[in-house]
Amino acid sequence: MATAQHRAAYRALVREVNRASIYPRATRPNTVASHVRAIFAERRDGNDNERFLHDMRNAATFMRSQRMHKTLLERYNPLLGLSTEERVKKTAHRVGLDMPVTPKDEE
Repeated sequence: MATAQHRAAYRALVREVNRASIYPRATRPNTVASHVRAIFAERRDGNDNERFLHDMRNAATFMRSQRMHKTLLERYNPLLGLSTEERVKKTAHRVGLDMPVTPKDEE
């Protein structure tokens, strides 16, 4: 039973690592996945397996929560990644105003 639990925790953690990656799948480095694999291989027959599995499940849950938090921020706060000028312009546009055009010689 412990091997099935290890396998499920390992797959959940690697799945979240892959989803959190900023690289496309073809160019994604496998270093993180190989380190996770090494950690699980090292702890496979060690003592305190329940604590280890609990920690790995917590890590997968944390990564899933971080990904969901980022998704929700992007969805409900569309001004998050904009510069100050762009944010002011979009905020003004949202309330029905347009920003005045500044002449080239005043910049």
